[in-house]
Parts: sequence; structure tokens; C-alpha cells
Amino acid sequence: MPGMSSSTRRPSPTPTERGRRARDAIIDAACALVYDNGIAATSVDNVLAASSTGKSQFYHYFSGKQELLTAVIGRQLDRVLASQPRLEGLSTWREFDEWAADIIAHHSTPAGPMACPLGCLVGELDSEPLLARALDAAYRQWEAPLAHGLRTLRDRGELRTAADPDRLAATTMAALQGGLMLAHLRHDVTVLTDTLTMALDHLKSHRARRSR
Repeated sequence: MPGMSSSTRRPSPTPTERGRRARDAIIDAACALVYDNGIAATSVDNVLAASSTGKSQFYHYFSGKQELLTAVIGRQLDRVLASQPRLEGLSTWREFDEWAADIIAHHSTPAGPMACPLGCLVGELDSEPLLARALDAAYRQWEAPLAHGLRTLRDRGELRTAADPDRLAATTMAALQGGLMLAHLRHDVTVLTDTLTMALDHLKSHRARRSR
């Protein structure tokens, strides 16, 4: 899938409501296929068949598979963030606990634990630097509210001044991803619960002395 520079990418057409629905159907079909089968096994033809879309309609909205996959990353990020409503506005230690509890509850249903729709893409992007950057940007957007919440705690004197909110948010995300992967592999939410508990304990080890 050759990359496209911003200077060669054609301008997006002004979407109509019908056009948005058609484009969304293509992205949703691609999300499902990539989640189930992976990137390499998902072709444009597969997506066309799954979304009942013709090639001319597909290429009206996307220059090719790479641009579609960038849209898939964005859609999957939206779904992840929608499943974690407490993530925005984190400002207390209790809210961090509630955020983690929501994740555990989400993956404790009969359908869970589910694979992370972003995490399952990571291993397939070694040869796709543009998509790898898009996926990294998605993770950074996911991490940003964690870092913002930790920064709020630090500004309020509840986190040590020397603590780095960005690094703490990144390590929390790394723990979450590892927990999700093993929980899905073993069909057991326990490892996710334990991982998030340890991640929160690590964050709280940086609490300012007077706030303990």
C-alpha cells in the first residue's frame, strides 16, 4: 500500500447525509473485517462486498486501502473513548479508580474480555510507517486525558512536583494494553483487573506526602 503525500492527496468531496452514511458503512465494514481477520487478510474487495459498495463509490471517498485504514483507526479510537466516558475530566484519585472500574466492567460481560481494537493493529504496521504514525497519534489522544488528570492533581498539590504526567500516562497505557491482550488471550478478566490495580498503585505511589 504505497503512501500518499499531503500534496498529492485529492481534496475530500463535500459530504451529504447520504454520502456520510455510505462512507460510514464502508468504514464500519472495514473495522469489523480488520478486527476479525487483520489488515493483511482484509482487501478492498472484501470491504466492498461486506458494505455492498461499488468500486466507483469507494474511490469517491477513499484514495485506497491506506486512507481507509487511517479512517478505521479513527473510528476505533472513537469507540474506545466512547466506552470510557469517565476518561474525560479526570481530576481526582477516586475518578481514576472509577475509570479503571468502568474498563473492568466493560470487559466482564459474556462477550469479554475483548481484544483492544487499536492494540490488535500494532503488530501489523511495521511496514506501514504512515499508518503506524496514525496509530501512535490515536494512542496519544487516548493517553492525553490521563496525563491531563495527573497534571491537575500535581497542580493541586496531590501529585509530587517531580512526577511526569506524560510518562505516567504512557506507562498506564502500556499496562492497560498488556492486561487487555492477556485477558483476551486467556478469556479471563482477572489479569486485566490485577494489571489495572497495579497501574493505579504505581500512580498513587507518586502522591504528594500531604495528600496521603
